[in-house]
Parts: sequence; C-alpha cells; structure tokens
Amino acid sequence: MVGEFKWDYAPAPESKDHVRLEKQYDLFIGGKFVKPLSKKYFATYNPATGEKLAEVAQANEKDVDLAVKAAKAAYDKVWKKMPGKERAKYIYRIARMIQERARELAVIESMDGGKPIRESRDVDVPLAANHFFYYAGWADKLEYAFPNRTPQSLGVAGQIIPWNFPLLMAAWKIAPALAAGNTVVLKPAETTPLTALKLAEIIRDSGLPDGVVNIITGYGDTGAAIVNHPQVNKVAFTGSTQVGKIIQKAIAGTDKKITLELGGKAANIIFEDAALDQAVEGVVNGIFFNQGHVCCAGSRLFVQESVADTVIRKLKQRMETLIVGDPLDKNTDIGAINSKEQLDKINEYIQIGINEGAEMHQSSCSIPAKGYFCKPTLFLHTSQSHRIVQEEIFGPVLAVQTFRTIEEVIEKANNIPYGLSAGVWTDKGSKIFNMTTKMRAGVVWANTYNKFDPASPFGGYKESGFGREGGLHGLAAYLKF
Repeated sequence: MVGEFKWDYAPAPESKDHVRLEKQYDLFIGGKFVKPLSKKYFATYNPATGEKLAEVAQANEKDVDLAVKAAKAAYDKVWKKMPGKERAKYIYRIARMIQERARELAVIESMDGGKPIRESRDVDVPLAANHFFYYAGWADKLEYAFPNRTPQSLGVAGQIIPWNFPLLMAAWKIAPALAAGNTVVLKPAETTPLTALKLAEIIRDSGLPDGVVNIITGYGDTGAAIVNHPQVNKVAFTGSTQVGKIIQKAIAGTDKKITLELGGKAANIIFEDAALDQAVEGVVNGIFFNQGHVCCAGSRLFVQESVADTVIRKLKQRMETLIVGDPLDKNTDIGAINSKEQLDKINEYIQIGINEGAEMHQSSCSIPAKGYFCKPTLFLHTSQSHRIVQEEIFGPVLAVQTFRTIEEVIEKANNIPYGLSAGVWTDKGSKIFNMTTKMRAGVVWANTYNKFDPASPFGGYKESGFGREGGLHGLAAYLKF
C-alpha cells in the first residue's frame, strides 16, 4: 500500500501496435476519400503526450457543397427508394464491422481524445455498435413504430458532433438518420476527428451506396456552412449552448428540422437513507471517471445534512484512490484533458471557485509532467450564487451543497439554466418517483449514474436543448409525418 488508501499498481498499457493511422486524412465524400478544395490541412494531437497523430483535411464552403450535393444525389437516386429491409442490412453490417474493429477504435479514441482506455473500450465503442444494431431493427418497421401515421424521410441531415464522445455521438446521429431513410453529412470536432474518419473507412468497406454518408472535417466555419446550406433538410447538433443558440438563429425562417443537445450542470442528490458507499461510487463515476467531459456529468452534489460529513469523508477517501495518468494504461481512472484550451478553462474555474470563497480539496495524486491533466477537485461550502455551481465547467470539478428537505433540494436543483440530467440516491421508491416528476431534467437516474441504452431517449430541457436522441424519439426526429 502507498499511504493509507492507494495501491501502487504496475503499469498496464494497452498496445498500439495494431492501430493503423494514415499520416494524412482527406474528406470522405461520395463514398471515397477526396482532397479538399481548400488544399488546407490541420494537425490532431494526443493530449496526453503532445504527439502529432495525423494531418486532417480542412473543408471550406465549396467542400461542404460537394458533400451535401453527394448526399442529395444519393438520397434521390438510391437511399429513399431502397426498401427498409435492405437499408437495415447495411446498418447492421456497419454495426458488425465496428465490433470487429473495436480494439483499434478504442485505442484511437483514447489517443485522440485523452479518455481512459477502460471507458473507450467498455462504454464508447460497444454503445456505438449497439446504436447501429438497434436502429437496423427499426429500418423496416417505421409503420409499426408510428402507427396510424405515414412516416417519411426528410432528405439530407447535417450533423455536427463534439469532442467528448466522438465515435458514440457519430453513431447516435448517423444510425437513426439512415434507418429513417435520410442521407448524412457529418462533421466531427476538430480536436477528435480520427474515429469518425475510421468510421468512414468502415462505411466505405461496408458497401453502403456512395454518398449516403459523407464525413468532412474542419473548424466552426465548416459546421456553419453545413447548417446554412439550402439543401440540408435537418440539422442535428451536440455541443455548447452558445453555439446552439447561433444555429437556432441561423435556421429561423427556414423549414429545416433541428435537434440540439447542449450544455448541462447535473445535480446528483444523496438522501440520508441512501446506500452511501454506492452513492459515493456513483458520484465519482458521474464526474471524475469521465474527467467531467460529459454534458450530463454530475457536477453538482447535494447531500442531506444528516449524512453530509460521512459522505464528504468517504468521497475524499475515494478521490485519494483515483489514478490520473496515461489514458492507454488500464489502471488509469482519469485521463488527459482534451486540449490546452479546455485545461486553461478548467483551471480558470478552479481559481474562480477559490476567489468566491469555496473550500477546495484536491486529490494528493501526482499528475504527468507532460500533457494536459487535472487533479480531481472538490469544492465545499458552495451556494447557488457561486459561478462554479451555475456554469458548466466540463472538467473533473465537483461543487457540494447540503440540504434538509425534499422541497429545498428540488428548488435548488432546478434553479439553474440547464436541464439535461440528474441523479437521485435513496432506498425509497416513492421518493424516487416523487423526485423524477419534479426534476426539470431530461434524464433522471435512480441509484445509478451515466447509464445509457440505445432504446432509451436522451435530451434536455431549457438551455440544455430540445429533441431527443435514442429510442423511438430519436428516430422520429429524422422523419416527417
């Protein structure tokens, strides 16, 4: 043992020998990789080491136009005419190929995004495959999914995804769009494009008709060109609330359909009758294991006063056991922050919390000298007026408040601009149902946290966006009736 709580584990790095990365990636348009008309490329880096992984094409407005026209041609000539059972075969094949290449995809996800290999391997990649499997099953059953209605595809879906779940977010968006009979132009985040480009290879190798899925890379101007293109019929965006508002204004007055999955500041609520060890583990899972890099991260903790001292003691002890380090090491709990800009933002909020008078506690763990890393951080004695309570940080930072009554904690939990998710920890089923009816959050987990299923819809209220992804709700978002 090292100290009182932490075992000293020998390194257990995942091998990179099987990973095949090109030095340069072009745009995937019309079923093949093509040079960008912009003639520009940008680098993507490993945030844990600073190593350059690949050069990636930077699409301009003309490149976007080519991609959208390829998607429109594929929609008109092939995809909308294809029977649902035939579309399903392609979607199912993509799912199987993701499974076959799961190990490589998991390693690339951790190299490009900084998340621990355990999360990439055990959560992201299996869930991505499961979304394709799930929607393959619905492709020929749209009339059963929506009885007494006449579901019809929309056309070309423009999709923009963030850096925190690059492959999974691509699956969340591409799979239902294809099942509903639409074609796709997808743009991954500029800092994590590699698994989307590997997915483009899978799509090419699956035999999916040319142009049905197009994957183009670039910065914000590339995304804006997708949103504003007149032949894009549906926009699906996951990212910041600020950009979501810009997109909403951009498509106002058009007939484009839209779904937005935006920021979050989720409340995790522990009642005195909860299984406290289980609850503490759920809190750690909800904010630290994923570096706080999920929009539904449980970054606000509410603890009933009578058990607050016990919960905080257990939480501090558990934080001491967390390992921050190499994302490819299977022992690592907390990997690298995605970029220097994101780490700077997290450190700025930590300083804001200190300046606001909150009591800060950080794990005593060491962090690598190289790369972008942040210790798990706890703020005690916070209030509703603190910025670290109200604003999304997107890092491993947890703000703790106490409460006495159910009415008090519901009011505090809901008193925030966001409404994406929440967690409730109690042994009383009636209390769970009472809470879930009063929480203004799209998803409320009970005695667990961060559990996802392709059949279950996910999305938010208020400034966390609108529309749902997953389940039949996610399928309906790509149909007109």
